[in-house]
Amino acid sequence: MSQYDIVVMGAGHNGLVAAAYMAKAGKKVLVLERKPHYGGGVSTRELIHPGFWHDEHSNVHIMIQGNPMLREDELGLLGKFGLEYIYPDLIHVSIWDDGTVIRSYKDLDRTCEELARTTSSRDAEAYRKFVQMSQQMLPMMVSGLYSPPFPMGAFVAMMDQSDEGRFLLDLMQRSALDVVSGYFESELLRLHIVRMVTENLQMPDELGTGMGAFVMPGIVHTYGCSMPKGGSGQLSHALVRAIEHFGGEVRCNAAVAKVLVSSGKATGLQLVDGETFMARDGVIGAIHPHVLRKFVAEVPEPVLQRAERVTQSTFSINLTHMTLKERLKLKVGNDCNAMMTELMDFYTMRDMLFEYDKLRRGEVSERLIAGGDNTIFDPSRAPEGSGVFYGVNFAPYDLYPGGPASWDDRKEEIADKALDQYRKFYSNLDEDNITGRLIRSPIDHERDSPASFIKGDIHGCAPFFYQSMAHRPTSDLGSLRVPEIEGLYLVGPFMHPGGGVFGAGRATAIQMMDDLDIEYDKVCGEPV
Repeated sequence: MSQYDIVVMGAGHNGLVAAAYMAKAGKKVLVLERKPHYGGGVSTRELIHPGFWHDEHSNVHIMIQGNPMLREDELGLLGKFGLEYIYPDLIHVSIWDDGTVIRSYKDLDRTCEELARTTSSRDAEAYRKFVQMSQQMLPMMVSGLYSPPFPMGAFVAMMDQSDEGRFLLDLMQRSALDVVSGYFESELLRLHIVRMVTENLQMPDELGTGMGAFVMPGIVHTYGCSMPKGGSGQLSHALVRAIEHFGGEVRCNAAVAKVLVSSGKATGLQLVDGETFMARDGVIGAIHPHVLRKFVAEVPEPVLQRAERVTQSTFSINLTHMTLKERLKLKVGNDCNAMMTELMDFYTMRDMLFEYDKLRRGEVSERLIAGGDNTIFDPSRAPEGSGVFYGVNFAPYDLYPGGPASWDDRKEEIADKALDQYRKFYSNLDEDNITGRLIRSPIDHERDSPASFIKGDIHGCAPFFYQSMAHRPTSDLGSLRVPEIEGLYLVGPFMHPGGGVFGAGRATAIQMMDDLDIEYDKVCGEPV
């Protein structure tokens, strides 16, 4: 039995963030990870051939760019521990199979000039005003994204006191489709924005997703759109270096069986082999609400029942990794490569919505694809001149017919159809150029992280209004604590503010420090 101040279950990036902050606060911290490597959904590995570095899950880092963890380098990740981001000027592009292209640059003026040429001067000006509104409200929104959330009732009451707040409340309850349709005339511009928002695994017409359509343009034009040099996993490597610098430990091949609870307090973690690690101050767990009962049976039954009713995202992804003999070439020219590249052959919202409707029925649409060659912006990811392909195809977890288990038999066939679709846009994506391929289906994602990616939802749970802020994932768990289990805190993509790479473990650390009477501002004001 080993003694620590804090033990953490799960070395995904959120758990590592929380652990790094607590270690910086002077606590003796241990992180336990089931897999032989840390990083969870933020890891980069040689999956197919040596020298080719693939992002296992997350690829582009957007929302974390607004986090004070990076903006103020609170942990020294940028200044001391080797994290370096690549920020291209071209952040987002939509390419149609007839050669039409819409480009979004970080520079708003340049983007509006582009839109005036490709859509209309009216939509270009509407887009400028839309982004400026988003940017004006960004400080208010950002202040709540990376800290413990307000209670839902208090939040709604506060927002209802001003025109700006009521405007945001209205957006939060609408769909992304509703928002873009209300501001823009061009179908292509609507498609351009909505396709970017649906990367958050949300349907264009699902209520409660409108905030994404409003926030995303403000974020990308303010902070940019990026990926870490060397791959997404470099964020996790920098976090581990920070934890170790502050005196903490990260241990892999350490599968947790349960949270130890004594007299209503979380006192440690026990591994499947029986080894125990005790915690004086508390336990942090990357535990999805659907499996909370498995790891902490002492939680009150009504809390567990509500946790098990948490709604998962409507769809997942069938992810294609490929190694390439030579870098990919877009038919429209490689000057159109962006950090986010959407590839489309539909020209109306109606046509695109039919494709998303297939996902609701358990079918896959090979037309809903995105991705490209990561070496375009980061040649270090492969041997000289070679490429690393990362391809997203939206797909349901509950595949029809056959259910989730049928993914093992059908994922290659489904990936083949998506590959044919990619070939509409790339001139050299032929068999001679593909030297290796690995497909990761929705059920593969769940197997990879059974305590977080339930039903293949790599974003934790659905981003609907009723699962937002202090109600994410439930009203019981939204405070980042577990009711009636003192000292047990939660992290993960299913917690506030949502799925994706946010660095959201910062909020858990703030809450824990507050409960332990540690001054967060003092901790983060100290040099690393």
